Amino acid sequence: MASYLELDGISKKYGDKAILRKLNAAFDEGDLVAIVGPSGVGKTTLLRIIDRLEEPDSGEVSFRGEPYSRLSAKAVQKRIGMVFQNPVVFNASVFNNVAYSLRFRGVASEELKNRVLSILRLLKLDSLSERSALTLSGGEAQRVSLARAMVYSPELLLLDEPTANLDPHNVSIIEDALMECNRENRTTTIIVTHNIFQAKRIAKKVAFLLDGELIDYSAVEEFFSSPKDPRTTSFIKGDMVY
Repeated sequence: MASYLELDGISKKYGDKAILRKLNAAFDEGDLVAIVGPSGVGKTTLLRIIDRLEEPDSGEVSFRGEPYSRLSAKAVQKRIGMVFQNPVVFNASVFNNVAYSLRFRGVASEELKNRVLSILRLLKLDSLSERSALTLSGGEAQRVSLARAMVYSPELLLLDEPTANLDPHNVSIIEDALMECNRENRTTTIIVTHNIFQAKRIAKKVAFLLDGELIDYSAVEEFFSSPKDPRTTSFIKGDMVY
């Protein structure tokens, strides 16, 4: 039986530098996976390949058993929500920022309203519904970006350092929303994070990338208590020299 999301021999170079090296991984439906590792090891590149923002030099990604080579980028991206490290908001109210992706998909007005208000409550943005998104703090704007990605119930949610440089209050709201969405809706979620403690708090599984290779990938309890590779142990302890 094919995995929900499968990476088969994914390689990527920028110039002469190999970013990903024949990477293999499989993600199950309903997973909440944290991808960890030092800067420059290919974490963001991997997310961009999964979202069809970039193409691998070799290898294949398959989603629900369908190889990307048989799907258009648009067909893939309609099924995936992507949140970047730096929030992107439009010159419109918080409500209309979040409603944008539903209007784009032709969702009827009453359903649109209910879904937007529900996701605003989840991310504690309901009191800001009529505020211009351009007046928000960085943490509030990031919550709006996440709400816009979550409101249409994507099959797969990808997040690239979504809480980097945010205060603990905003981090907590975002983490709680991700866990609730995964728990209640079984939204398959892959989050790139430098924060090893965040991975331990919210993930079901953890993948450790180093020099473009998948060094360790296991359930969160096993990853932290019984690492498969001594480099994982060093990374967890903070001892690794990058």
